Amino acid sequence: MSDTKHVYQSLAVNLAITAAKGVAAVFTGSGALLAETLHTASDCANQLLLLLGINRAKKAPDDLHPLGYGRALYFWSFIVALLLFSGGGVFSVYEGVHKFGAPEAVENVWLGLGILAFSLALEGWALWGNVQEMKQRRGAEPLMSYLRTTKDSDLIVVFGENAAAVLGLVLAMLAVVVSWQTHDGRWDAVGSILIGLVLIGVAIFLGTEVKSLLIGERADPSIERSVRARVEADANIEQLLKLISVQQGPGEVMVAMKVRLRDGLSGHAVVEAINDFEASLKKERPDIRWCFVEPDHSA
Repeated sequence: MSDTKHVYQSLAVNLAITAAKGVAAVFTGSGALLAETLHTASDCANQLLLLLGINRAKKAPDDLHPLGYGRALYFWSFIVALLLFSGGGVFSVYEGVHKFGAPEAVENVWLGLGILAFSLALEGWALWGNVQEMKQRRGAEPLMSYLRTTKDSDLIVVFGENAAAVLGLVLAMLAVVVSWQTHDGRWDAVGSILIGLVLIGVAIFLGTEVKSLLIGERADPSIERSVRARVEADANIEQLLKLISVQQGPGEVMVAMKVRLRDGLSGHAVVEAINDFEASLKKERPDIRWCFVEPDHSA
């Protein structure tokens, strides 16, 4: 099950940054800073939803959900992506368009830049923690490949939020400086629009990735390789006829297969052979929580 350390770290960082940005937005009148404040406040709510999803995913299987509640995390991760799109991205674009039509001068610039720099340092620290966590989990796999294939939706959502926050802060700082130097508040509005577009892009990417997991995605290829290797090493199994793997949640995989057993096994021996195979497979790969093996003689 997912480690929540990275979620709590990001939540603590975003609570502090929301307060700081809010003060800066009031004293500077910057639309880009207001967009960043709303974005970070939305991130706080999103991280609470991720914690809720992690908690729900830990529920034990029952009669209504015999394969457990692991996909609850994927559901709440998808809700987070929707909120990032609407509550963060769309509103920031709206605020920018509004400010562009009625630009206002940016005031107390040094206060705003100081708080943005403070926020950037905290967000950068949180993002670095995400990167290190992903480095530990992905091993030698390239980062972009890992983001597309990982089943840890909470980690990629938090990483996406923090990456968007860092980029958004850089854009906000540029918007405030250019608006101040040119005495043209429309640059501040452009910054708000760009921040919104960044959030929308990240939300679309996260939503697409999580949707695939929510529907029911194939497990990591390494799991299927382990199954095939275990089949080849089992003297009672002649051939693997069909294999299906489904990711039910972080660290929770369901495997179903059809196999051809060697001739001459009695009914009792068939049961023992299947039980032994399932036990050895689960011992080798603890993330395989459910394993269903059906003997068959199909070609």
